[in-house]
Amino acid sequence: MIGEKEQEIAGRDLEIIEGEFIRIRQSSVRNVEGGHVDMEQVCAFSMDGDKIEATQAAAVMLSGNDVTMNQSMSLVAAGNNTKFKYSCVPLSLSRENATVKKSAAGIIAAGNVKAENSAAVFVLARNIEGNLNTLLDWKSAAAFGAVFGGVWGLLTLLKRR
Repeated sequence: MIGEKEQEIAGRDLEIIEGEFIRIRQSSVRNVEGGHVDMEQVCAFSMDGDKIEATQAAAVMLSGNDVTMNQSMSLVAAGNNTKFKYSCVPLSLSRENATVKKSAAGIIAAGNVKAENSAAVFVLARNIEGNLNTLLDWKSAAAFGAVFGGVWGLLTLLKRR
């Protein structure tokens, strides 16, 4: 475990990092907790910070107030404001704004979504601006859920006999 106010790390394999200002380059980390986390070419399991900036990085979970990803991938990205540019995020949760530019997402849940030439499977938001291609809108998601529920119920009844 490493803990300091300001640190710069490059080319290392680490377990846990804590600090106020953290800059990580070409490393792998299990867990990062800090105020401002800047990472480039990093593989991480979990990152938690006030402001997270990821460039060419991969992470399982990113959570923070402001999350910015550029050419990166994260399974779950959660924050008040999230920005994705040329990135892939299967699950994005934003309390306020989500900005998606030339990226792909599975599910986006946000107050406001601004998109530019992006794609998502399902988007749940108050306002959506820009060019965002979705696989399911709310009507098709409701229809899919009704059909899936009906088939599941029918199979459950047939299984009892």
